[in-house]
Amino acid sequence: MTQAAPDADLNAAEMKYGERHIAEGKLITFPNPRIGRRYTIDITLPEFTCKCPFSGYPDFATIHIQYVPNEKVVELKAIKLYINSYRDQYISHEESVNQILDDFVAACDPLEARIKGDFSPRGNVHTVVEVYHQKAE
Repeated sequence: MTQAAPDADLNAAEMKYGERHIAEGKLITFPNPRIGRRYTIDITLPEFTCKCPFSGYPDFATIHIQYVPNEKVVELKAIKLYINSYRDQYISHEESVNQILDDFVAACDPLEARIKGDFSPRGNVHTVVEVYHQKAE
């Protein structure tokens, strides 16, 4: 006699703590400790994933964020969780990088920001998408 597996639907409905943190994640900022000093912050996120909106195949990329803060700086754990939220989204390379820039600018209003998505080759095609924002004076 075989034992029945635990109720799969019940287990699927329970989120793991990491999944919960990602789902609840948003870009959090804190005050720039050196307002008035122009400096650059570089953040590299080498584990970006999303899904191709046409095939459903996974896409992998390294996201590079370079920005000159104004009054706010983005919190690093928050940006990590935010980037992980793309994991199950069906979104193109171009749209994902543009959306990251839009959300980043909305959260911390930097003087300048550059987001680059360096996507891993798939089917012998290597894509790099780069977008730029400069605060109007």
